[in-house]
Amino acid sequence: MPHPEPAPFGAKAPREGRAQDRSRARALCSKPAPGWEARGWVLFRRAEIATLGPVFQAEQTSRMSEKPAIRPDGAVGDALRAVARDILAEALAALDDPEKSDAVAVHDYRKAMKRWRALLRLIIPFIGDEGEQLRVEARDLARELAGARDAQSALDALDDLKDPDETLSKATRANLRARIEEIRAAAEETTLTEAMRGKLRASVTTANLSVGTWPLDHVGFAAVAGELAEHYRRARQAAPADWHAASSEELHRLRQRVVVHRYQMELVEPLWPRLTKLWVAETQRLRERLGAHHDLTTLATLIAPHQPLARWRSRLTPLIAAREAAHVKAAARVAGRLFAEKPRAFRRRLEALWESRSEAEE
Repeated sequence: MPHPEPAPFGAKAPREGRAQDRSRARALCSKPAPGWEARGWVLFRRAEIATLGPVFQAEQTSRMSEKPAIRPDGAVGDALRAVARDILAEALAALDDPEKSDAVAVHDYRKAMKRWRALLRLIIPFIGDEGEQLRVEARDLARELAGARDAQSALDALDDLKDPDETLSKATRANLRARIEEIRAAAEETTLTEAMRGKLRASVTTANLSVGTWPLDHVGFAAVAGELAEHYRRARQAAPADWHAASSEELHRLRQRVVVHRYQMELVEPLWPRLTKLWVAETQRLRERLGAHHDLTTLATLIAPHQPLARWRSRLTPLIAAREAAHVKAAARVAGRLFAEKPRAFRRRLEALWESRSEAEE
């Protein structure tokens, strides 16, 4: 069914549109999970239900310009293949853009590969061993680029340090930055060589050829919702019971699972864009806090005995510890909201979104 012309900005939604909005709201908010309000979901309910009409108008206007995703008016398998090709095109663009520095190219390629591995984790139950092989290959290639990325992480951590007592002078910060930049430059020289670019391109090209053979024609949304809920469960389960006692390894493992969940949720954004964008934004906030903690851990390795920044260890150690604690505290707050719902209820809400949107399309 063709979509009606969007109303002018600020205009009220048509009566029929408002009725559909109310229908969707009822489907999503009836029979809420126990403790819905108490566990923080009020953040979503009040913000989303109050703005349903304008949201759907925006959906109609921007729908054609959005990147590939799962939509009720299209086959799920075709959408997954389109997403895969979009990710691989992004990876190739990162490698082939002559305007990008090596550091930016590595960052953009690794970002695309995180999307790629998140997608593969979702569809491995449908495509079998080939999906696992592609995931492992992408992971191993990303690890070969880790040297330059680790140095950049240390630079980001240095910029993130709070120093109210001015323990580090401007000259000291400049010396630290210069030393880390030397490490990064050395890593870049041996990381993104032309031979390595060729290896990465070949891997992406091979992966792109395999996409067309994936047996996804009979995959329905219920199966996808089940996998989304499973990876939500894994991320939720990785959240530490005692955040203050959590090790760097535990937080890094949680971050990895949060990254997977964050990119997977982009696949269902069209089902309710405002809600899903808010969800992805919250997931990204958690990812960034955990990522900043990981950056600080990387910087801490450089101040260990016999490491390049060891001479500054006594001054950097308390600053790193204080900043790590701040990120852990903030991450715990975000995770409490994000993982409030149990996986089974999370899956039911995804299915309700699909059903209500499918009915609206009829």
